[in-house]
Amino acid sequence: MRGLPATPDLFLAYLGMETDLIFTHGHELPGFASFPMVETPAGRALLRRYYDDMIALGRRSGHGVILESPTWVANRDRAAPLGYGPEHLAQINRDAVAGMAEAKAGAPDVPLCLSLNIGPRSDAYAPDAQMTVPEAEAYHAEQIAAVAQTPPDMVSAYTLAYAAEAIGIAHAARAHDLPVVIAFTVERDGRLPTGMTLPDAITQVDAKTDGTPAYYMINCAHPDHFTDTLHAAPWMDRIGGLVANASRCSHEELDNAETLDDGNPAELGQQLSALRQRFTQIRVLGGCCGTDMRHLAAIATACRQGEA
Repeated sequence: MRGLPATPDLFLAYLGMETDLIFTHGHELPGFASFPMVETPAGRALLRRYYDDMIALGRRSGHGVILESPTWVANRDRAAPLGYGPEHLAQINRDAVAGMAEAKAGAPDVPLCLSLNIGPRSDAYAPDAQMTVPEAEAYHAEQIAAVAQTPPDMVSAYTLAYAAEAIGIAHAARAHDLPVVIAFTVERDGRLPTGMTLPDAITQVDAKTDGTPAYYMINCAHPDHFTDTLHAAPWMDRIGGLVANASRCSHEELDNAETLDDGNPAELGQQLSALRQRFTQIRVLGGCCGTDMRHLAAIATACRQGEA
């Protein structure tokens, strides 16, 4: 699988930091933006604790780890209301990658990949307008170009809702010679928020990019929302990762929630492990909204038990 080392067979990824910060630790994140943390000593120290926790789990479990930069909304339109311009954002993206690189340098015994985390231009769950492929490429190229001179191991585009944006991101990453991972989100019916089916989205992106994405993932959905969608098929062979929500709630319900639904960590781990046993090409598992290190540890444990 392009973008990941040949070993180990499983990599763990964590994308639940923002909900953990807001609901568990009482941090305010205007615009759901965690990227301002890279600008302060306290913020950088907190990010490093998340990275170190993941590295420690990888060390204990024997699994690899993908470190994700806190840059999901560090793009022009999402950051502008917070007072950030393009040059400032470019430096933040570079600093975010540098922070991950520093954590990686301190853990030579754990297989680590560094991922520049890219999010959608508009609301992931209800995009008010859809870009054309050229528009998406030009828009997201700005964030990718910012780190081109000190590149991460890969670019991961998370929580995408339609194929054209994914195609544009893939083109932009290829232009900078960076492996790219495309992660679509789905609603309770297993379809993207725009109504497109997951098979159609993956097939369309591959056709329009000559198969550029290293692999595809599903993120920001509970396994109950997508398990019935997954079946043996050529498009399924391209899915290499599942990064799941703790909650069975819909995206609308989660957006309006005043308390955190952290689900059942052990059950989530077992569900993801079972899917990995069914689809052996899957090499990345992790937690998204509502998850914390309990969920990641449960995933690691369930996978170890499944391999026994």
